[in-house]
Amino acid sequence: MYAGKLVFAQLTDLIHPEQFRRCVRRYQGDYKVKSFSCWNQFLCMAFGQLTFRESLRDVETGLRSRPDQRYHLGIRGEVSRSVLADANRERDWRIYHDLAQLLLRRARAPLAAPGWNGRSVPSGSALPQAVASNGSRRRCWWSLRSS
Repeated sequence: MYAGKLVFAQLTDLIHPEQFRRCVRRYQGDYKVKSFSCWNQFLCMAFGQLTFRESLRDVETGLRSRPDQRYHLGIRGEVSRSVLADANRERDWRIYHDLAQLLLRRARAPLAAPGWNGRSVPSGSALPQAVASNGSRRRCWWSLRSS
């Protein structure tokens, strides 16, 4: 059994918690919220997006099917469709827009480095050297274990 981090956890590690909190504070996303925070909402919706869920009912079913995995994804407590719907309706969409802009800026930074020609791997890139050196199409970069 693989004892490393789940792919979902590796992706959420790319988001700096303080940057996310700043976005939430800017638009008062967690104002008068008792249990379902903006972070939980983001994790649930990211889960739905990454697992190709088509509706909130589908997201809810996927999250309820494996409570042990839900805990390891970072989602605390039960998630219901009505709570997700209320959060999506009431929370300001600009929280997640600002977060997306931050992530896009971070993703573009290595590409703007001098010497990047669009063909070679930029130095300091997150791509593993195994894929960067031989260009193998059989193994995807996300399936390789991180060192």
